[in-house]
Amino acid sequence: MTSNVNPTVRRRRLGQELRKLREDKGMTAEQVADRLLVSQSKISRLENGRRSISQRDVRDLCGVYEVEDQRIVDSLMQMAKDSRQQGWWHAFGDVPYSVYIGLETDAASLRVYDPQVVPGLLQTRQYAETLISGALPETAAAEIEKRVQVRMRRQERISAEENPLRLWTVMDEAALRRIVGDKSLMRDQLDHLVEQSRLPHVTVQVIPFDMGAHPGLNGQYAILEFPDAADSSVVYIEGVTSDLYLEKPNDVQKYSVMYEHLRAQALNVDQSRQFIAEIAKKYT
Repeated sequence: MTSNVNPTVRRRRLGQELRKLREDKGMTAEQVADRLLVSQSKISRLENGRRSISQRDVRDLCGVYEVEDQRIVDSLMQMAKDSRQQGWWHAFGDVPYSVYIGLETDAASLRVYDPQVVPGLLQTRQYAETLISGALPETAAAEIEKRVQVRMRRQERISAEENPLRLWTVMDEAALRRIVGDKSLMRDQLDHLVEQSRLPHVTVQVIPFDMGAHPGLNGQYAILEFPDAADSSVVYIEGVTSDLYLEKPNDVQKYSVMYEHLRAQALNVDQSRQFIAEIAKKYT
């Protein structure tokens, strides 16, 4: 078992290994919790990678699962140690969606549907600042600036010369029509969107209003896929107070099929680029 460089992904991989050991032993999370005198929710959080895990936790769990191969125990202990390291985003303090950032940082590809705004990875700094300020009207200016800086740092995955993030985004026409800031800002944003869409690893498609009802009307979501086959894909749904991460194969499959329908109903790449450019001309 090898560990990944990213602490978030390491923690997730470790949780998957611990879940497999429990299932191989034929135990439920409740039974393990009873043995260790902890809550069942703690075992669940450790297995889904949402909670930091200590080497002591790993040692105790390996004891319950009667793991006899010391090499496996040592490997899991090292993964636990590595998973407690800090990613680049920790330098910005408490970031609400740090789990997502950790996953995005290590993802090989990202499929995004956004019905309301331009996706964060394709936003200009001015657009991001105005958008975040509007969405969080009671947030201090320093916090707004921190979030903007984090968003700009995330965009380095798009501009990276080696192994850039493969981004496929489908957005609703509303995201292009909603004037964030003023018309000049929107013109710059849409021009930037057209420019980014020409990158070989970035695909942008638009669903125009006249397309009518489509599978994306339930709201925004993203599907993250990873370079290592051992790391299963994740569907991310952003919430106001908490976020949702779906990892069960059946859930990921349903959202993937829905995304294929979105791509099929959207304008193709060239049509989308022309559509965005035409709207940009109106913001003069």
